[in-house]
Amino acid sequence: MAATEETTPLPTEHADQPEHAEPAGHPEPAATPSPRTPEPSAGATGATAAAEPGARMPRWLPRAVILVLALVACFQLGSWAFHQLIGLLVNILIAFFLALAVEPAVSRMAARGMRRGLATFLVFLGVFVAAAGFVALLGSMLAGQIVDMVEGFPRYLDSVIRTVNATFHTDLSRLEIQDSLLHSDWLQKYVRNSASGVLDVSATVLGGLFKLLTIGLFSFYFAADGPRLRRALCSVLPPAKQSEVLRAWEIAVAKTGGYLYSRGLMALISGVAHYVVFAVLDVPYAPALAVWVGLVSQFVPTIGTYLAGALPMLIAFTVDPWYALYVLGFVVIYQQFENYVLQPKLTAKTVDIHPAVAFGSVIAGTALLGAVGALIAIPAVATLQAFLGAYVKRYELTEGVDGDDGGGRGTDAGSVTSPASGTPAPASAASTAPAATPPASLRRWLPGRR
Repeated sequence: MAATEETTPLPTEHADQPEHAEPAGHPEPAATPSPRTPEPSAGATGATAAAEPGARMPRWLPRAVILVLALVACFQLGSWAFHQLIGLLVNILIAFFLALAVEPAVSRMAARGMRRGLATFLVFLGVFVAAAGFVALLGSMLAGQIVDMVEGFPRYLDSVIRTVNATFHTDLSRLEIQDSLLHSDWLQKYVRNSASGVLDVSATVLGGLFKLLTIGLFSFYFAADGPRLRRALCSVLPPAKQSEVLRAWEIAVAKTGGYLYSRGLMALISGVAHYVVFAVLDVPYAPALAVWVGLVSQFVPTIGTYLAGALPMLIAFTVDPWYALYVLGFVVIYQQFENYVLQPKLTAKTVDIHPAVAFGSVIAGTALLGAVGALIAIPAVATLQAFLGAYVKRYELTEGVDGDDGGGRGTDAGSVTSPASGTPAPASAASTAPAATPPASLRRWLPGRR
């Protein structure tokens, strides 16, 4: 046994190799893991394979990165262009609504044989003459008031000085006060700042004139080439969509034109009524003040009435303080007469929107586009309401709902079937009125109507 133990080979560094290991001189030895090294997991194997020099990125990754960068660049470019062109887009929107407002008059003149371009020119000429006359009246009134104030300023100043001397026992004179004002530092600084701001005022005036010219040109083109514009728009739409576009166009023309003409008529009535009052009270510049009240109260939403009544009250106060109260009372009384008697009769067939909806639309338009949005909000909402009203299906009201408003307003004709008994329930007397129908000029576009 001792011999056997001596002949037993000692373990070497290659003792951990398997029994069937290939000889050392074999060209491709098999790599076997050491029994002490744990086998790698599946995740570690994938990471190791990805980290190998021969691994390739997915083919879609470069294209996806390029597409994302291109989309971001396009978004930034579009945002920059939109902010640069926001002024032009607002001017085009104003011109479009102005063209819709004059469309009925232009179409009526064109139907009588006049060329559409000439008819559009005559309508815009009338609008320009009316606007120029309004500005001339207000300018003459303001110029007269400024001249009167400048001429009467020494008398006002002497009266104030006498009152101060009598009250506080001082010895002030108008010449000393004028000399101290002319040589004061703040007046010299104000004159220098005003002189430097003349260029800014000139630039603002020129910018406003250019904006008016832009709006006038676009509105003239929209009104003169209205049929051609509709044909060009409908030529890229399928036949089913063409009728919808034409119907929306007709509704917009009817609502916008009706809004303008009804407001113009109410402005005329308001101006005449206020002129009579101003003439009776012998208020200066009665014609100009009457035109101011009529236009501002009708075409400036929400606050137009208060702005229109403030100026006549100030002018009347210079004549007699009681006259200012008389003017205020008449403005309030006429406003109630207009809201509850005159306006419902004139706008029932043109705009016909709830006062709360009109007020909310003016606030929304002001928040979106400022003063421009406030002016076009009501005709825009009226157009949208009339267009969507053709697609809203209305049902007859039940007996309980029909009696809630006391008069059965808004009900349809016919009887209503009671859901409990299944028998027809009697309809109210007010529900026998026929359902509202669209204007005759639009019936040919409505589906199912002839």
